[in-house]
Amino acid sequence: MNILLMGNPNVGKSVIFSKLTGTNVTASNYSGTTVEYTEGQRNWRGEMVDVIDVPGTYTLDPTNEAEEVAVDMLDKGDLVVNVLDATNLERNLNLTLQLLERDIPVIVVLNMWDEAEHKGIEIDIEKLEEYLGVPVITTAAVKNRGIKDITYHFDYREVVDSDYGSTEERWAHIGEIIENTQHIQDRKHTFLEWFEDATVKPLTGIPIAIIFMYLSFMIIRFIGEGLIANVTEPLFEIFYRPVVTQLSQILGAETFLHKLLIGNLISGTIDFGQSFGILTTGIFIPFAAVLPYIIAFYFMLGLLEDTGYLPRLATLVDNIMHRVGLHGFSIIPMILGLGCNVPAALAVRNLDSKREKFIASTLMAISVPCMAQIAMIFGLLGPYGGQYLLHIFLILIMVWFTVGLLMDKLMPGFSSDLLLEIPPFRIPSMTTVLKKLWMRIISFLEEAIPYMLFGVLIANLLYILGVFDFLATTFGPFLNQVFGLPQEVITALLIGFLRKDLAMGMLAPLNLTAKQLVVASTVLTIYFPCVATFVVLIKELGIFAMMKSAGIMLLTTLTVGGFVNFAFQGGSFSLLGWIIIVGLLIAIRYIPSFGSDFEERLEA
Repeated sequence: MNILLMGNPNVGKSVIFSKLTGTNVTASNYSGTTVEYTEGQRNWRGEMVDVIDVPGTYTLDPTNEAEEVAVDMLDKGDLVVNVLDATNLERNLNLTLQLLERDIPVIVVLNMWDEAEHKGIEIDIEKLEEYLGVPVITTAAVKNRGIKDITYHFDYREVVDSDYGSTEERWAHIGEIIENTQHIQDRKHTFLEWFEDATVKPLTGIPIAIIFMYLSFMIIRFIGEGLIANVTEPLFEIFYRPVVTQLSQILGAETFLHKLLIGNLISGTIDFGQSFGILTTGIFIPFAAVLPYIIAFYFMLGLLEDTGYLPRLATLVDNIMHRVGLHGFSIIPMILGLGCNVPAALAVRNLDSKREKFIASTLMAISVPCMAQIAMIFGLLGPYGGQYLLHIFLILIMVWFTVGLLMDKLMPGFSSDLLLEIPPFRIPSMTTVLKKLWMRIISFLEEAIPYMLFGVLIANLLYILGVFDFLATTFGPFLNQVFGLPQEVITALLIGFLRKDLAMGMLAPLNLTAKQLVVASTVLTIYFPCVATFVVLIKELGIFAMMKSAGIMLLTTLTVGGFVNFAFQGGSFSLLGWIIIVGLLIAIRYIPSFGSDFEERLEA
């Protein structure tokens, strides 16, 4: 038996799903798409029934890929549990009436019943059942109220014979239902409601967003670095180092197999960060260095999701994101990328179109340094003064806007609108947050780790075969002329493909000037994602799209690196440099846009 949980986004479906299914859960991509849905099981009357958390949708007339998947999944269900937000009944009933027109049994769940009571919203359940012709259940899922009542109706099989005609007739019927079943009492607004409104108004919302993001990053950094220092690195040292050290002695340091599996010995011993063997760096990076941040990021992401803040942040930045061909929810990969680019690359799959996924992936990979790399930038340039650090991040912000504006202008298509219902703030269920965290960690291990190992294998082979040395010797003089950097930096750039923060660390002993460090740090950030991000993006975008994205990265690297070398004088940009920047931004404004009518324009 298949039970489908359907409803608008942010109505609490995931909480109800968590309460119904416990821990027996799998997350999958719908066939032929990158849209993810979750499936679990529940023991009901001695048999296991499948409960499917369908992607959130506002309508059965799909406007994006996620809604198309939701409609397709209707054919797989024996019963639809339609979850509604009791505090926003009118909006939610549109989907309910569309479901009732389909030939499938439906029961209605009014979730957030406690919040409706707090807001003075009274709903006559008996009258609502008469209008809809199906059972109506009230729940407060976060508090585990009403969940058992849902399971009592799993055997409901009656199909309502409904036809509400046109869209206008359906909304007229919704208006009649609301008028006769819902009553809202007058009452004073609470501080929480004032705060909810303040989070989406630019004047107050931007400072609140800065505070939220700052606190989030402090928590992420605290958890991530704490796990690395106290859990993952000690485990590798205590349990894993003796194993690979013994294997290293068996293989012999100069053999090809040793270089491939163990890598190079640093000062006569294995360095998990620099040896670059499949069984050393290849295992250490994803499990000891990346996974702790993945855990921290996804934990905070779950909290932000379940408190209801993410839709507010998306609404707040929607206008800015539209300037670069994206919508508000694209801010999530950018935020994740500041901690680690790998979860950011995985988050891109939640965007609507291939165009948006491509733009978001490219912008994230080009101009969003991970937290480990940021820490190394601070360590290298901090002693020279804050103006150098400020200029690096100003450069990256300008690159983000400039490349985004150009891609939006030159890529056929257009960015989708942000059709988003903003939920009230809620106290998150830690059970749900931890359950989503577990599912995301498993997904990361299954999807990202094999690609990371493959990427390390390829890079290691290139290193062993001398390709890196050949590239450094061949392109060193040219890049010295363009970037003003010594040839030794080229090796660091190539190693940056494996791990950016390690490449940044390789700049320290080269005695570079402050200007050269600014150029090198900027180039290292822009030129290419690390191997872990690269292989995940190949999976998300496809090999051809990723190659196009890589081409944009390399072109941007040459342009920006050369410009910084030319225009950065005495700790800041020269006047000519600023004139060029302003002129470029003005010129972009007048580039013709290739929108959805691109082919018609081309023919004309």
